[in-house]
Amino acid sequence: MTSAEYETFEEPVPVFVGLGYLTRIETVSQAYALLSDWPCGQRDPAHAVALNACKAALAREIDSETARSAFAAFASKKGILASEADPVVAAISTGALDRRIPG
Repeated sequence: MTSAEYETFEEPVPVFVGLGYLTRIETVSQAYALLSDWPCGQRDPAHAVALNACKAALAREIDSETARSAFAAFASKKGILASEADPVVAAISTGALDRRIPG
């Protein structure tokens, strides 16, 4: 099994990023990249669990589906999981939309 095959999720995780932009996270590397770019001020234990799971999967210490589960749980908690999220709420969660009302 190649490295790319090993880290591919059986089913992509659809998430909102940026200002309501929908993307499909299909690999451990993609999940790891999103988690690495997550704003420092918005990181929490769920972020740490998902990030550590992705690191372990990339090192082949755990399987990619375990990392996928941790990433999907993180996305659900943050309100960016596409099947559950409102695009505006997701944009606020990712920091792409300021919560303040201009004025």
